[in-house]
Amino acid sequence: MPTRKSIPESCVLCKRYLKLTFHHLVPKLMHKRRWVKEQFTPQQLQDGIWVCKSCHTAIHRFIDHATLARSFYTSEQLQSHPDLAKFVRWNAKQRRIKKVHRKRE
Repeated sequence: MPTRKSIPESCVLCKRYLKLTFHHLVPKLMHKRRWVKEQFTPQQLQDGIWVCKSCHTAIHRFIDHATLARSFYTSEQLQSHPDLAKFVRWNAKQRRIKKVHRKRE
């Protein structure tokens, strides 16, 4: 499973070439829970995927932390979530928007 050290060129979910963020497959907020410590090894708790900001936001919009830890702790399981899959299909078709920085007068 990917770690912070191996950064792909594109988002694992939508395959777009954007700045990527690291998504822990088991959310860090859940790491201290007893059932999480019993179910996952310390290495599994550090595993994650590199996703673009919009996909990362969508993951947390559609799935709460406890559900992520219980049922969606692999990239394949994330891709099987109906709402997230629909968003990823839509997001993959979006153009990259360049931000224009203007000088203030």
